[in-house]
Amino acid sequence: METLKLQLGLNQEYRLDVTGKLNGLLADFQIYYMNLRGLHWNIKGRKFFMLHEKFEELYTETNEVVDEIAERILSLGLNPLHTFEDYLENKTIRVTKNVADGDGAISSILDNLKELLIQERDILEVASDANDEGTASLMSDLISSQEKLVWMLNSYLS
Repeated sequence: METLKLQLGLNQEYRLDVTGKLNGLLADFQIYYMNLRGLHWNIKGRKFFMLHEKFEELYTETNEVVDEIAERILSLGLNPLHTFEDYLENKTIRVTKNVADGDGAISSILDNLKELLIQERDILEVASDANDEGTASLMSDLISSQEKLVWMLNSYLS
């Protein structure tokens, strides 16, 4: 661990703190991913084809984000959560269940994104204060992408 501190320039206390936050975010992204899968499978109605395709796009992108977060935790010298039990114990977002209508599905996604953005901004602040550009950059990219998605989803509901 000491060697990693010298190589990364980030002390162990910080790495433990930020990876704890990243693991919480990882747990929520895994729940978000499963929520999106459920919406994809269960959507019904006139907008079925459009929403079914959009939800597949979102869960595919989310799967990539999950990998990026886990790899960032590994880059910081710690281990990512990796069991459903861990994810359920550490999640803060709601599990979406039995949602089949478009507006309800979009509202559910917006609720999930609101929580993810809160966590990402917190991690961004902590990472920026510690000059942890790798973590800060990851959070900044996620925030930018999700803010655009929030705008688009709200436009759908308007």
